Amino acid sequence: MDMHNTLLWFCFILYAEECIHCSGENYRGKISTTEGGHACQRWDSQKPHNHGYIPSMIPDKYLEENYCRNPDGESRPWCFTTSPSKRWDFCSIPRCTSVPPSIVPELTCATGEGSSYRGTVAVTESGKTCQTWASQYPHEHSRTPEKFPCRGLEKNYCRNPDNERRLWCYTTDPETRWEYCAIPSCDTAPHTEEQVMAPTEDCYEGDGSSYRGGMSETISGKKCQNWASMEPHSHYNTPQNVPKADLQENLCRNPDGDRAPWCYTTDPSVRWEYCKIERCSGQVSPVAPMPTQSGHKPLAPLPTPSRSITTPSPVKDCKVGNGADYRGRTSMTVTGITCQAWSSMIPHQHSSFTPDTHPDKGLESNNCRNPDSDENGPWCFTTDPNKKWDYCQIPDCDAPKCGQPVTKPKQCLARIVGGCVSKHHSWPWQVSLRTSSDIHFCGGTLIDAQWVLTAAHCLERSKSPSAYKVYLGVHSEGADEVSKQVRDLEKIIMGPTHIALLKLDRPVVINDKVLPACLPEKNYIVPGGTECYVTGWGNTDGILKETGFPVIENKICNSRTYLNNQVKENEMCAGDTDGGTYSCQIESGGPLVCASDNKFILQGITSLKLDCTNARKPGIYTRVSKFVDWIDREMKANA
Repeated sequence: MDMHNTLLWFCFILYAEECIHCSGENYRGKISTTEGGHACQRWDSQKPHNHGYIPSMIPDKYLEENYCRNPDGESRPWCFTTSPSKRWDFCSIPRCTSVPPSIVPELTCATGEGSSYRGTVAVTESGKTCQTWASQYPHEHSRTPEKFPCRGLEKNYCRNPDNERRLWCYTTDPETRWEYCAIPSCDTAPHTEEQVMAPTEDCYEGDGSSYRGGMSETISGKKCQNWASMEPHSHYNTPQNVPKADLQENLCRNPDGDRAPWCYTTDPSVRWEYCKIERCSGQVSPVAPMPTQSGHKPLAPLPTPSRSITTPSPVKDCKVGNGADYRGRTSMTVTGITCQAWSSMIPHQHSSFTPDTHPDKGLESNNCRNPDSDENGPWCFTTDPNKKWDYCQIPDCDAPKCGQPVTKPKQCLARIVGGCVSKHHSWPWQVSLRTSSDIHFCGGTLIDAQWVLTAAHCLERSKSPSAYKVYLGVHSEGADEVSKQVRDLEKIIMGPTHIALLKLDRPVVINDKVLPACLPEKNYIVPGGTECYVTGWGNTDGILKETGFPVIENKICNSRTYLNNQVKENEMCAGDTDGGTYSCQIESGGPLVCASDNKFILQGITSLKLDCTNARKPGIYTRVSKFVDWIDREMKANA
């Protein structure tokens, strides 16, 4: 955006009219009372209503103070209200008498989500005839020409009045409310099936021109602007202008031969930044240069790392890898039992691991060691006559933290039909909940060395802990990996709704194959559009799979055209509204995790099954942030 246009934009904001054009998407006035007379809740507040419209996450929507806005494609501006009994309401703002902004109509193809398409296709992708937008038969709806002016809702042509993923229409089939339309893309170089379907590693080679991963966040944590959009930043790098750059949605790319993948940001004050992606060789991606005041994307030199001489830190009681070389002084197992001396035969007789048989393995005392290079780490014979041996909880010298897997996940997006086979141990908190006869039937999430979260209805068959086992560190449902850790249950704690806590009979060994996911902040609401990931075995070929899709804000998900008020405050909604994705196949109890601050946070638990093979039928998940206090209280009470 040049200086002249920038000044005009600031003038528009400063002297914004108290009226709206079209659906009021660009309304920047200061009305803050709804048509029902309710005062508006501040957008940066979560009281009295929790919501996902966080101003810092969507700065291009100008969610200032408690002013009425339209950030989500409604028919007019609205706000959450300060009345606990009225979650949100429309605002009464008059229509402007001046000429509304014009668009360049696209008649034969569509760019991005298709908001500018004005062609005459009136049939869905399955061949159903579209219902006239002005008609309420066979489907009653609110997407009418009167409520959505400027959207080209003439006759029964395919349109996108509400910021859907692509063009759609209501159908004349009483059994099918609506479907997407098959409108060709204005991209002159459509993707081949192999390009669309093949998952990619989320790292880049060379300058990243070939990067086709799913990252859409900058190095400073800003959300990327859609390449087809001109807001908040006007630019040249569109799917039409650079057709070979694979400029899909708002995914990080390198269309201009820069030194690494980048994107324009949704922050009006920061034009562009490099993305939060590592080189496949392990090098960290470049630090973003400061944006300039010009309309160009600058090419700044990379900073040269400073070199300094550091004093080696003292040796710590930790292990590297599987701990075969561990020589620390820990002499207690994960369950708190003192280790038996390696040279002793009391209480357990053994001849396989002694100071004489393995003089180079550090078996001089009763300290934990790993003389047989066990993949799960150091262990020892115990002084408990009923427990011959057990593992020791030795932290890694570069200890993995919650939600930070050593093996970086693919982060496969929902456009990969059927999901992707996960990389081994890239989701190390994934739990296989099994019957006492070792039959897998539900998923779960490790949240602490001795605690697992799952769905309450996974435990309907029995409330006895002895009826279940928990498998961790496995990639295949057959669970034949040496990294496998098996635990019985000590206690089952049913939650106040669709959630349950499982206390393991003893802690797991935390390593690069088994690691907890992080818990969210209390009452945190994941913003709509955030890409999150589900994992599980489900109805697959017995190999752990993954898929990613966006969170849908409860306000939108509860609309009649989505789930019609089925989603409660302690639940969240996420899914690919194209339908038919892997989310239909995963088992109950498994995790829905979202990346934030370089770690994965458990935001949802797969709990309710819907017919998600149909469009607009995303999944409902138990919202973990609503139960953080309960989880903490129960874990402390049952420690």
